[in-house]
Amino acid sequence: MTPSLHIGIAGAGLAGRTLAWRLARTGCRVTLFDSRPRAALDTASMTAAAMLSPLAELAVSDDAVFALGQRSMELWPQWVAELAEHGQAPVYYRQEGTLVVAHAPDRSSLEHFTRLLQHKLPNACRAQVLTLDAATLAKHEPALAGRFGGGLFLQGEGQLANDQWMAALGVELDRLGVQWHEGQAVERVEEGRIVCAGQSYEVDLAVDARGVGSKAQLPQLRGVRGEVLTVECRGVTLQRPVRLMHPRYQLYVAPRPNHQFVVGATELESEDTGPVTLRSMLELGSALHSLHPAFGEARVLRLASALRPALDDHRPAIVQRDGVWHINGLYRHGYLCAPALVDALAQQLLGSRQPLETQ
Repeated sequence: MTPSLHIGIAGAGLAGRTLAWRLARTGCRVTLFDSRPRAALDTASMTAAAMLSPLAELAVSDDAVFALGQRSMELWPQWVAELAEHGQAPVYYRQEGTLVVAHAPDRSSLEHFTRLLQHKLPNACRAQVLTLDAATLAKHEPALAGRFGGGLFLQGEGQLANDQWMAALGVELDRLGVQWHEGQAVERVEEGRIVCAGQSYEVDLAVDARGVGSKAQLPQLRGVRGEVLTVECRGVTLQRPVRLMHPRYQLYVAPRPNHQFVVGATELESEDTGPVTLRSMLELGSALHSLHPAFGEARVLRLASALRPALDDHRPAIVQRDGVWHINGLYRHGYLCAPALVDALAQQLLGSRQPLETQ
């Protein structure tokens, strides 16, 4: 295939936008289609903590997701640096590990989590899981000193600011000359053709990256509701993401610049697209306050919910069907797995001889 290949991508979320960038930088002609404007906040890509946690997520996933996460951890720092090389605003990216803690009544949840990790992790990775006593925990995270009797430290995990990543990609795609049809409904994605806002666009290759919007083409796809709370709290400083174990859910708190924190919990099996419920807000807020009392004075900046696309096996997938490439099912592992998936699909579209498993 030649660099002048014209590729149409339906969906400008995390997968679609990142894929458009990786293809455009090789010289491909790329056209991007999305029903929402590029700055929309009510999307799965923007309703996320963007924690890069291959170790922690293995407790609720499998070896396939873990392998994708490990590969993505190699790509993320390279890709963040590449964007910065072209003068884009810097993207907040850290790889300082993850801290996992539990209050005394929930200690059994932390112990169960530890056993799961030790059972599922490859031998070569088990040394990355470190058990901390109270004193060592305080050295890792001074803000939590005296609040927990110990915890786990997961070496090598990271995070990035998803809003900064998506915004920087948008600017870079403009610089690369990507044609972007934003805020226009995508009606059909077919072999060699994308129909958007009543107009048909001919392409050499068509990619469908619309997430839950692709349910008609992927019947096994479903939406899983995710909710996040963003707060500002100048009374707390965290060096890395913290997971708080609980018998019913895992709270995660991801620090961001300017004393901001993205807070969330596990997913809800619901395709409700409505606003965050009072119950969810109270549970998130109560758990956050229990992590550190200073969060009681935190300013609520945003409450958001969105549907994450999930397949029955909860694995992300690259599928070629009826002449259309699909990249979907990123579920709760979007930012963890996206680089590995996008890199594999880009190589396939560009004619790489490296094998790619399809369904």
